[in-house]
Amino acid sequence: MALALLVPQEAAAQLQPHRAEYVLRLGTAANGPRIGIAVQDITLDCSGWHIRRNISTEIALTSTWKLSLASKLDGKEPRDGTGFRYRLVQIQNDDQRTTTGKVERADGKLRLEITAPNGPTHLVLPAATLMPVAAIGHLVDRLRAKATAFPALMFDAEIFGDAFLVDVTELDPDALRPEPPAQKPVAVPAEHSWPVFMAFTRGREQDHRPLFSVSANVYQNGVLDRLTVDTGLIKVSADLQKLQMHQAPACSSS
Repeated sequence: MALALLVPQEAAAQLQPHRAEYVLRLGTAANGPRIGIAVQDITLDCSGWHIRRNISTEIALTSTWKLSLASKLDGKEPRDGTGFRYRLVQIQNDDQRTTTGKVERADGKLRLEITAPNGPTHLVLPAATLMPVAAIGHLVDRLRAKATAFPALMFDAEIFGDAFLVDVTELDPDALRPEPPAQKPVAVPAEHSWPVFMAFTRGREQDHRPLFSVSANVYQNGVLDRLTVDTGLIKVSADLQKLQMHQAPACSSS
């Protein structure tokens, strides 16, 4: 499968800085139990993009056993999407793990260096791997170009610390999960949006079955809503409950 070309400047141009807060529910039923919140805050200054993604969940597995999970990603990405530096804190039932990493181009290769409690990791990523913010912009860019199905490689800091192959397919609008009727709709300042299905496979194991899938409504400004994450074992719904658009800076081109 041919991979889409990386054009980070054009991809990022479609994305508008914003802070989106989501309510998380177990399953896809409108009255499914609430299990947490997720916040994605993407800001832009003259040095580049800054992405913060905080996820906090608590799932009652039995009447006496609860699984508590939290993830806090803090990353910086150049405006052209050519690298990424991040700090990741993950907590599972009070067991905390902190990881730092950087992706940068050196000697003609896209190199990844991770420092974790179990030791350092050094990898060479596929040259076309998109960084987190550039990946969102690239998704919007391809949808605006009326591509109905396309692949892309995306760097993942939170699950594997490696590249994901993402196969994107535009859906029929009726195929997307409806909004919960009890939740107040959030106005998104965008003229267009696209319902999509995304299958995620490890980039180094492209012949294997997808590890998980995500369906979502993708707005032209980069805001996502009505997400459903399907791991094969459980499904989690994420619905937009608060949205704040940030101002983009006026930077000198010199």
